[in-house]
Amino acid sequence: MYETQVKVRFCETDALGHINNTSYFIYLEEARIAFFEEMGASMHTKKWEYILASTKCDFVAQGYFNQVLMIKTFVSNVGNKSFTMGHEITDSKTGSLIAKGEAVIVYFDFDAQKSVSIPADIKQFLMNYKVAV
Repeated sequence: MYETQVKVRFCETDALGHINNTSYFIYLEEARIAFFEEMGASMHTKKWEYILASTKCDFVAQGYFNQVLMIKTFVSNVGNKSFTMGHEITDSKTGSLIAKGEAVIVYFDFDAQKSVSIPADIKQFLMNYKVAV
């Protein structure tokens, strides 16, 4: 699993005092981008080769301002043109599960505006992070 830490900022909470539901998707995006960087993907937008097809988040427990969260990222499925990433957001001190997320990523040719096959080297990298769910 690939791990990313985030510290909850005050602006990411809401009137109820907990992390606003929209903030979790920002955390998941941050974890995905860090994972892509680890993979060696270009961070230049003109060379970007991935498109988000689907994302979801299940809220298990509440998170709060100033809390340090650990986002564990893994791959649950690798297809020919897409792959599925899973995420577990936990409290970094206690390990308590706060949320679970999932994202379907498509390998994409933006010039042709169509999905294309995932290259073998990228597929191999993804398989190194694959876990059974």
